[in-house]
Amino acid sequence: MRALAGEHGIALSQRRVDSAAEAEQARFLGSPSVRVNGVDVEPGADQRNDFGLKCRLYRSSEGQSGLPPQRWIADALDAGTR
Repeated sequence: MRALAGEHGIALSQRRVDSAAEAEQARFLGSPSVRVNGVDVEPGADQRNDFGLKCRLYRSSEGQSGLPPQRWIADALDAGTR
Protein backbone atom coordinates (compact mmCIF):
# COMPACT_ATOMS: atom_id res chain seq x y z
CA MET A 1 0.00 0.00 0.00
CA ARG A 2 2.79 2.40 0.88
CA ALA A 3 4.42 1.89 -2.51
CA LEU A 4 1.16 2.52 -4.38
CA ALA A 5 0.40 5.62 -2.31
CA GLY A 6 3.96 6.88 -2.83
CA GLU A 7 3.63 6.49 -6.59
CA HIS A 8 0.60 8.78 -6.42
CA GLY A 9 2.16 11.27 -3.98
CA ILE A 10 -0.43 10.47 -1.32
CA ALA A 11 0.21 10.39 2.42
CA LEU A 12 -1.11 7.48 4.48
CA SER A 13 -2.81 7.81 7.83
CA GLN A 14 -4.11 5.31 10.34
CA ARG A 15 -7.23 5.58 12.43
CA ARG A 16 -7.90 3.59 15.55
CA VAL A 17 -11.46 2.39 16.18
CA ASP A 18 -11.94 1.45 19.85
CA SER A 19 -15.63 0.68 20.34
CA ALA A 20 -18.65 -0.78 18.60
CA ALA A 21 -20.31 2.65 18.69
CA GLU A 22 -17.28 4.22 17.03
CA ALA A 23 -17.22 1.43 14.43
CA GLU A 24 -20.88 2.10 13.61
CA GLN A 25 -20.32 5.86 13.36
CA ALA A 26 -17.25 5.42 11.15
CA ARG A 27 -18.96 2.73 9.04
CA PHE A 28 -15.98 0.49 9.91
CA LEU A 29 -16.18 -2.89 8.19
CA GLY A 30 -13.25 -4.43 10.05
CA SER A 31 -9.49 -4.41 10.12
CA PRO A 32 -7.78 -3.72 7.89
CA SER A 33 -9.98 -1.26 6.06
CA VAL A 34 -8.43 0.82 3.28
CA ARG A 35 -10.06 4.06 2.20
CA VAL A 36 -9.07 6.70 -0.33
CA ASN A 37 -10.56 10.13 0.33
CA GLY A 38 -12.91 8.46 2.82
CA VAL A 39 -14.20 5.89 0.31
CA ASP A 40 -13.58 2.18 0.92
CA VAL A 41 -11.55 0.57 -1.87
CA GLU A 42 -13.76 -2.55 -1.94
CA PRO A 43 -16.31 -2.35 -4.76
CA GLY A 44 -19.79 -2.41 -3.21
CA ALA A 45 -18.59 -1.61 0.32
CA ASP A 46 -20.88 1.43 0.39
CA GLN A 47 -23.85 -0.98 0.32
CA ARG A 48 -22.72 -2.94 3.39
CA ASN A 49 -23.92 -2.37 6.95
CA ASP A 50 -22.09 -5.06 8.93
CA PHE A 51 -19.97 -2.59 10.88
CA GLY A 52 -17.97 -3.64 13.92
CA LEU A 53 -14.72 -4.50 15.62
CA LYS A 54 -13.60 -7.56 13.70
CA CYS A 55 -11.03 -8.92 11.31
CA ARG A 56 -11.86 -8.27 7.69
CA LEU A 57 -11.54 -10.65 4.77
CA TYR A 58 -11.59 -9.51 1.17
CA ARG A 59 -13.06 -11.71 -1.54
CA SER A 60 -12.19 -11.12 -5.17
CA SER A 61 -11.71 -13.10 -8.36
CA GLU A 62 -8.23 -13.84 -7.01
CA GLY A 63 -9.64 -15.61 -3.95
CA GLN A 64 -9.88 -14.63 -0.29
CA SER A 65 -7.27 -12.54 1.54
CA GLY A 66 -6.72 -10.47 4.66
CA LEU A 67 -5.75 -7.54 2.43
CA PRO A 68 -7.60 -5.92 -0.45
CA PRO A 69 -6.20 -6.70 -3.90
CA GLN A 70 -3.61 -4.12 -4.96
CA ARG A 71 -5.64 -3.52 -8.11
CA TRP A 72 -8.54 -2.16 -5.95
CA ILE A 73 -6.17 0.19 -4.15
CA ALA A 74 -4.57 1.37 -7.40
CA ASP A 75 -8.00 1.96 -8.96
CA ALA A 76 -9.14 3.95 -5.91
CA LEU A 77 -5.93 6.00 -5.90
CA ASP A 78 -6.32 6.72 -9.61
CA ALA A 79 -9.95 7.77 -9.11
CA GLY A 80 -9.04 9.88 -6.06
CA THR A 81 -6.36 11.86 -7.85
CA ARG A 82 -8.41 12.86 -10.86
